[in-house]
Amino acid sequence: MKILVTGAAGFVGSNLCEALLARGDEVVALDDFNDFYDPARKRANVEGFREHEHCRFFEADICDAARMDEIVGAERPEAVAHLAAYGNVRYSIGRAPLYTRVNIVGSINLLEAARKEGIDRFVFASTSSAYGATTLLPFEESDPCNLPLAPYPASKKAVEVLGYTYHNLHGLNFTALRFFSVYGPRGRPDMMPFMVTDRVARGEEIVLFDAGRLKRDWTYVDDILAGIMAALDRPLGYEIINLGRGEPVLMSDFVEIVEGLVGRKARLSTPEAPASEPKITFANIDKARRLLDYAPQTAVADGLARLWEWYQAQVMGGSSKRVSKRGEQA
Repeated sequence: MKILVTGAAGFVGSNLCEALLARGDEVVALDDFNDFYDPARKRANVEGFREHEHCRFFEADICDAARMDEIVGAERPEAVAHLAAYGNVRYSIGRAPLYTRVNIVGSINLLEAARKEGIDRFVFASTSSAYGATTLLPFEESDPCNLPLAPYPASKKAVEVLGYTYHNLHGLNFTALRFFSVYGPRGRPDMMPFMVTDRVARGEEIVLFDAGRLKRDWTYVDDILAGIMAALDRPLGYEIINLGRGEPVLMSDFVEIVEGLVGRKARLSTPEAPASEPKITFANIDKARRLLDYAPQTAVADGLARLWEWYQAQVMGGSSKRVSKRGEQA
């Protein structure tokens, strides 16, 4: 299958491109290498597949509607894996116009390009943050999710709703995958797993909200990739599906695992959590099991060990510059 992957130089996108190529798919990879974090790190992410014989790589911005039409029209992929977006809940606060332009309008540009070319499969990377401060545990896809806590999840919910419009009017198979706290090699520097690993290794302070009493449903990147590829393979009409592990972990326990791997105690500051932070994320993955045969394999301790191995080789080993950080708390 020929698949367009947006955000192809990012954390999940670059890993997805490699996984798709490894199983024999053709990949049309797209990224604009913006400076949300160090573009050099993104370029390092794509070194292993950019020149692959079955990959066509385009440096382009999803906000450029004409360019999206041009690329999709010329390449005619059979499916779209739309991962490109501005992320980070806390960084989105005060930046609603940016998140609207990139995450919503950029997504519309891709939906329109898919409509014009008759592409019938569109898999969208959504977020567990869409659940906001829900009291329904574990999080179920039937929750209306109408009370997002920040512009980032609001933008993702908006695209989920637009996806239904394109399914209803144009017959597009649209699957929104709500990712739960993805981590692993190539993890973004603004995300908690990289920040904690980096700061423990460097002896720098970590801000740990509510003394680590928040819980997050950490999901290893390979399990997320398996869910994405299953969704690409299965036209399901319109669906919203959680991709998590279904085992929330205390943030204090998460930090303790990293301390054990690094061999150093974390320096902690423990203020109250801001209004953008839910107390817990917890995925009900029954729907993913049923529709995608989804079965997460990697326990948090094992996944963090693999992240630490990558960090030692790619960051401590000097092949990656120290990257700038967006968002200073964990």
